[in-house]
Amino acid sequence: MSQRGCATPEATVTYAQRMGSRVADGHFRLTSDGLTVSSVGLGTIMGPPDDATDAAYQAAVERALVQGCNVIDTAINARYQRSERAIGRALRAAIKRGDIRRDEVVIATKGGFVPFDDAPPADPRKWVYEAFIEPGLAHPNDFAASYQHCLAPAFLDEMIALSRRNLDVDTLDIYLLHNPETQALTNTHETFRRRLLDAFETLEAAVERGEIAAYGVSTWSALRVAPDAPDFLSLAELMGLAFEVAGEGNHFCYVQIPYNLMMTEAYAFVTQQVGGEFFSPIAAANELGLTVIASATLKQGLLATPFMADLSPYFPGTDTDAQRAIQFVRSTPGVTTALVGMRAPAHVDENLALAQIPPTSPDVINDLFGGV
Repeated sequence: MSQRGCATPEATVTYAQRMGSRVADGHFRLTSDGLTVSSVGLGTIMGPPDDATDAAYQAAVERALVQGCNVIDTAINARYQRSERAIGRALRAAIKRGDIRRDEVVIATKGGFVPFDDAPPADPRKWVYEAFIEPGLAHPNDFAASYQHCLAPAFLDEMIALSRRNLDVDTLDIYLLHNPETQALTNTHETFRRRLLDAFETLEAAVERGEIAAYGVSTWSALRVAPDAPDFLSLAELMGLAFEVAGEGNHFCYVQIPYNLMMTEAYAFVTQQVGGEFFSPIAAANELGLTVIASATLKQGLLATPFMADLSPYFPGTDTDAQRAIQFVRSTPGVTTALVGMRAPAHVDENLALAQIPPTSPDVINDLFGGV
């Protein structure tokens, strides 16, 4: 039986209160749809598709949930659906032990990329044809990137249903369109706009059915490139599509964007127009009432090593390069949660030790940018 319910404002506040003295002020923040979430979230995208990694992620999720982390992020295509399934087992085990309740945890996943099952097939195109085209879930023209990406309504409905089964939950708290800019690269803007409009209509219908609670976009390049780039996305246009579909009651609430000490465009580049003003992507998202979740916080582990100049003077109380890199992201004005891939218990302990440290002053962050 799947875990009933979804994250709620009341229960997530209870979770934050239960963490009590083990977390500092500023560790928990409020999302645009009223949830109280941790400033460090656990990501599960990377790693080989094997049993050992499954077990490592399951153990990491269970450990993180009792150390002040209530945001768990994944994608249906991550490790060929195995990450979602590992999270489902972890959530079930933690609830059974009484460590947490379902409504205290925010589960985020993504759909858009074709999710092979357990391992890549010998003939990917044949597999896609048999899994999605032959049953009528998508037309060949709906796919982009050599049949790797699709946002067709029936395809998304199938992805939502499959993610709910994998994660063993009735409702997905946050559902993100995964790198929608992939479609923009091979379609006219009008075709791309129509596909996003159809996708948003599909997601609003899923909200009505109780299958998801809120939605958004998870991007890689779209919010870090110049406005004249073919894969650029306008946040104001996305919000306009949500209003076109569901008016002020729409459930478009989240933006996930890569941001770290080496990839600072989300905060430093002024590329987004909202009304008559221009903003950075993070500032534009905030201006539009969207919650920002930062991905690639450690740049796939690169920033967990002595890769950059010593930043310890800027981040007192931190002991490791990984902690300083995470502290930079979680302390950046406008960022709600910094996602960090964690598989080893020692990494969970190291990274979530930051929950005991207040965020660094915005002035310090801005000084690193030369006084933004």
